[in-house]
Amino acid sequence: MSTGRNTALSENTLFGMGNPLLDISAVVDKDFLDKFGLKLNDQILAEDKHKALFDEIVKRNKVEYHAGGSTQNSVKIAQWMIQKPQKVATFFGCIGSDQFGEILKKKAAEVHVDAHYYEQNEEPTGTCAACITGDKRSLVANLAAANCYKKEKHLDLDSNWELVKKAKVYYIAGFFLTVSPESIMKVAKHASDNNKIFCMNLSAPFISQFFKEPLMKVMPYVDILFGNETEAATFAKELDFETDDIAEIAKKTQNLPKENTKRQRVVVFTQGKDDTVATVGEKVTMFPVLDIDQNDIVDTNGAGDAFVGGFLSALVQEHVLEECIRAGHYAANVIIRRVGCTFPEKPEFQ
Repeated sequence: MSTGRNTALSENTLFGMGNPLLDISAVVDKDFLDKFGLKLNDQILAEDKHKALFDEIVKRNKVEYHAGGSTQNSVKIAQWMIQKPQKVATFFGCIGSDQFGEILKKKAAEVHVDAHYYEQNEEPTGTCAACITGDKRSLVANLAAANCYKKEKHLDLDSNWELVKKAKVYYIAGFFLTVSPESIMKVAKHASDNNKIFCMNLSAPFISQFFKEPLMKVMPYVDILFGNETEAATFAKELDFETDDIAEIAKKTQNLPKENTKRQRVVVFTQGKDDTVATVGEKVTMFPVLDIDQNDIVDTNGAGDAFVGGFLSALVQEHVLEECIRAGHYAANVIIRRVGCTFPEKPEFQ
């Protein structure tokens, strides 16, 4: 990362690939969570017992719809932070040929993300129910169509691969490991072979637990790894790091085998209102987050995605790590004051 400031950006510089979901958020009570066996601040994949949840949440008062899914959230926030030019961010993922799919296309276009969805009619467009109680949220994702992404039907098409080649920075949330690890590997290898920056996210504890094999296969290609304190702890446990010290976990993660040795791996762990932990060269540094009055927090849903989005917006402009983290903290601070992963018209970030 150089110190070049405000490097002129072109379209499709940032590439994201993941599970496009239509976010359906609504305020619910403890009884609703208990009824469906949900925990506060958890993220799970929908099972059969959650089918009724989606019907019920849509009937709640004040339901909001947004273009969602972890990676799509991050690239849309990066685009928002950048503002001009539009379409700096490209996004790939799979949707259904249905009404929710049309809403998603419209929502992505509204935030100036260059979304190229693979459309199929086997499965409906994926949805994510964000059940909000106070300042906590529980996410239940029904991947549906998002699960149907096919490398050979989309990523491998010449016109799509050209868009991948145009990018300089790549970001894929760990959630996509459950869908198309072969697509992730293809993009990760391209980035590594061409000395571009490949970023990933641990995304949720279940990824390290149940998708450890594909995660560790792609890890040598990861230049920047994101995660939060819970995900970091689970990852450390799965890899027998024998420590629960977050700085120590960051260091050990940084030192895992790496393909492209021209770039040292950077590990960034957020901890909610506590300091963000990041490896800076050989050191591990703590970066305090922006102060916020607890009463101003509306919904922490999307805070992690927003942090990554802010970070990526500075990264594509080739700013130093400290600047990337500052941009991430700013974006997260804006998002937690609003319902869902939404933002005002323009950022006030200097």
